[in-house]
Amino acid sequence: MSDATDWGPGAEMATLRWRAQRIARIRAFFAGRGVWEVETPMLSRAGATDPALHGLESEVSVPVPHRRYWHTSPEFAMKRLLAAGSGAIYQLCRVFRDGELGRQHSPEFTLLEWYRPGFDEHDLMDEVAALLAAVLERPIRSQRIAYRDAFRRHADLDPITADPAHCRRCCLDRGLDPVSGATGERDFWLDLLMGHVVGPALGHGEPCFVYDYPASQAALARVRPGPPPVAARFELYLNGVELANGFHELTDPVEQAARFRADLARRRQLGLALPPVDQRLLEAMQAGLPECAGVAVGVDRLLMIAAGADRLEQVLAFPFGRA
Repeated sequence: MSDATDWGPGAEMATLRWRAQRIARIRAFFAGRGVWEVETPMLSRAGATDPALHGLESEVSVPVPHRRYWHTSPEFAMKRLLAAGSGAIYQLCRVFRDGELGRQHSPEFTLLEWYRPGFDEHDLMDEVAALLAAVLERPIRSQRIAYRDAFRRHADLDPITADPAHCRRCCLDRGLDPVSGATGERDFWLDLLMGHVVGPALGHGEPCFVYDYPASQAALARVRPGPPPVAARFELYLNGVELANGFHELTDPVEQAARFRADLARRRQLGLALPPVDQRLLEAMQAGLPECAGVAVGVDRLLMIAAGADRLEQVLAFPFGRA
């Protein structure tokens, strides 16, 4: 049975007004740089194939009964706009990811995503830092560290040369022994270390960008030749919290299709649902996705840190438990 005050907002009204001011500040930042706001559907016939993402589905009755997928990111639709000639664009929207709920996670949250034709990942890191300065209302002196160096410094492990057994031992030595989901793959153990050892050590005092991820973790980023080959990808950490994930975007439709197939093969191996691939995205890439960089920023997490809070619910009108 609900508490007598369960109908009310989770955050203080003054915090919600402050949140609205920061959202307005984000929009003003992009307006000042000539990046225009777009809106794309939250429901799609295609779902996220990334094995690390767990989407939500709905049955729709029109025009005939069929299944639609709530977007985990507006990325695919925004790339279709880029291929159609939109130029620089951004979007503030609610997105949906199942499987995690806690102090810094919610199945529904606000995402800021934007794309910059002509940028690479380092150009985009500069712009992310400028946005942080605008939102936090203070000068930003961000740090940058290569993924490999971050692991050497904070986990005493070379993530490029270590074999899966060594990565697993590094986790076990730190008390990271997953009850389920453990695999023999190196990236599983590296992700565990990033989430529990390396990431929490980053960005204390000033934001820290981690770049040059292993090629096996490229996701939707292009891969630069080695040795070793690396993904043109970065993540942003502030106070040990991951805030952003950005790419120098892959534009090759053949390679993208191959990655989709690899994702589905991995999902099949793990016993996960097999969502339809976004064929319209592949067609848009075939027509010509411009050279660009894109990034997604978790707005609720950013505002949580900016407000000096330690839980998402402190900056949300109605957190998941009160929805």
